[in-house]
Amino acid sequence: MAQPPARNRVAPTGLIVASAGRGAWMGNRGRLHEGRGTRDVVRNHQVKAWITCALTYRDCRLPQWEPRHYTQLFFLDEAVALAAGHRPCARCRRGAYNAYRDAWALATGEQRPRAYQMDARLHAERIGRGRRHPHPWRELPDGVFVDTGRGPAVLTGDHLTVWDEATNTYHQRLSRPPAGTAQVITPPSTVSVLTVGYPVQIGPPPG
Repeated sequence: MAQPPARNRVAPTGLIVASAGRGAWMGNRGRLHEGRGTRDVVRNHQVKAWITCALTYRDCRLPQWEPRHYTQLFFLDEAVALAAGHRPCARCRRGAYNAYRDAWALATGEQRPRAYQMDARLHAERIGRGRRHPHPWRELPDGVFVDTGRGPAVLTGDHLTVWDEATNTYHQRLSRPPAGTAQVITPPSTVSVLTVGYPVQIGPPPG
């Protein structure tokens, strides 16, 4: 009998869920499981550095659910990963990492940040705001996730597409309100990064 989906997919809200859909990216928050062979997640994070990694990198073969190894997490797309509070990995996604840092510096007017500085600010935003913050609809860039009555939805152009937890896919399209205020899930720092042009990947991987 096939095993049910493991609880290692990530929702835009940052929660770790069980879903059949794997997605385009892998992630890391430290070791979230305990014991050998167990697939039980016992903590939401172990470290402040929440990163988004490529599914494959050179010849690396990483064990899953093994003692003393971090728990591999998976995201439908980069927009989901950013909404959850992750940033690009400096090792396997060096180009994206540098683009994110450059956009951060441009958005804030600060010097190009170090990884630990971004991690500290993102962590404070993840735990200190209830994962929602108001923002005018007209100022939101593509790739931002907002809360809707039908679930978390990603903004692209004049519409929103709702993320479905059961399948880890997008399943319903809504119109973008022309005015008013959205309840945004994506951390404020990353909203600023997207606003100045960071090229976020949206949608399931090809094939």
